[in-house]
Amino acid sequence: MTVGEAVTSATRRLRAARLSYGHGTFNASEEAAWLVLHACALPAGTLGENFNVPMTSAQTRRLEKLLEKRIEERIPTAYLTHEAWLGEHSFYVDRRVIVPRSFVAELLPDAIGPFLRAPVRSALDVCTGSGCLAILLALSFRGAKIDAVDLSKGALAVARRNVADYRLGRRVNLLRSNLFASLARRRYDLIVSNPPYVNAASMRRLPGEYLAEPRMALAGGEDGLLLVRGIISRAKRHLKPRGVLVCEIGRNREALERAFPRLPFTWLDTSAGDGLVCLLEREHLPD
Repeated sequence: MTVGEAVTSATRRLRAARLSYGHGTFNASEEAAWLVLHACALPAGTLGENFNVPMTSAQTRRLEKLLEKRIEERIPTAYLTHEAWLGEHSFYVDRRVIVPRSFVAELLPDAIGPFLRAPVRSALDVCTGSGCLAILLALSFRGAKIDAVDLSKGALAVARRNVADYRLGRRVNLLRSNLFASLARRRYDLIVSNPPYVNAASMRRLPGEYLAEPRMALAGGEDGLLLVRGIISRAKRHLKPRGVLVCEIGRNREALERAFPRLPFTWLDTSAGDGLVCLLEREHLPD
């Protein structure tokens, strides 16, 4: 069996299993290609050049085990391969962290740039998880020092591995903190966050793939805004005078605007629309 034939066969099996996607892929064929390439120890994105390459019996066995876990246990492929991608950047992941998929990543740095009224010399990533946004901040703003916080010890262990992989240990500082609680009086030019924001009703309807992720990385309380409220309410004291807050809030725009009716939110365009990521300048944030 060739690599291409394996992808075709795996695609059929994944479609028949009626899986849920969204952890780095959007359909069965993309997921099949990812699994086959991983089973063959081939780099991501090389399906075309390896399409007619025969698979060994060991590679076929590895693929079968991966497919069984994906189908029978509904484990996201990113956890099976221990790899997730944001754009051109890959990150190590395991079940201690949510699989990276933040829309904030696609906004760094160009879409946020026009709103920055001062050079970014310091930035903060709140609810960092795997550390992916902290790393992208460091790569986007080359001279900046980055702090990244999370309450989960397991998540911070994964983030440390990713920071080390990118050799950013001197610029990215990881801290255990419940939002801003451990930051004392530190202030930043830019704060970004992709916090838990799934509301209670949606949490009850999540497919198995999402239930494989840490609940604390998803659940945002009854209306999805439990942590978002805390971030918006406390961000001002941790921003420098011309600082900016960027926060992903999912499909909760109406709820957020009801919760903070006087705040002049700027809604940034993403690949999924313009109501998922908001931006606020420091002077507009509540005291």
